[in-house]
Amino acid sequence: MKVVADATPLIVLAKIGLLDLLPKLHPRVHISAEVYDEVVVAGAGMPGASEVAKAEWIEVKQIQRRGDLSESQARFGLGLGELSTIVLAKEINATMVLIDEARGRHLAKLERLEVRGTVGILENLLRRREIDDLRAAFENLLVHQVHLDRDLLNRRLLLFGLPPL
Repeated sequence: MKVVADATPLIVLAKIGLLDLLPKLHPRVHISAEVYDEVVVAGAGMPGASEVAKAEWIEVKQIQRRGDLSESQARFGLGLGELSTIVLAKEINATMVLIDEARGRHLAKLERLEVRGTVGILENLLRRREIDDLRAAFENLLVHQVHLDRDLLNRRLLLFGLPPL
């Protein structure tokens, strides 16, 4: 399964010290040059920058149809990272995108891509027994001021039979 990631899940996983577990779920993750620039170049010295730059399991790809990116940005008003993730996924026939932003997730679904966000990644890591405490991972998200709804996190915890935050 080909997977393309946006910047936010990579940055958030790096913030909570779990980016190195992502290849346990997806041995090869593709990112657009725009996402690379956002995380590594513009984000130099920030969480995720050095981890993404060094990750041999992350493959940076250029968008071939640059016009699609410009057209989509004008049409949907999304950031370059989200749009380039979706355009790249379509170009390389990926089946899944890792993206957190709501409008980006919506567009990816319209494009018939499977969507997984940071919360879903953490849940899959728990299912695969790569992490053993989902509640602690969610708490760590809040400690690092990741913009996630506490109610959403609590609903997800309840599905796993875990106490709310």
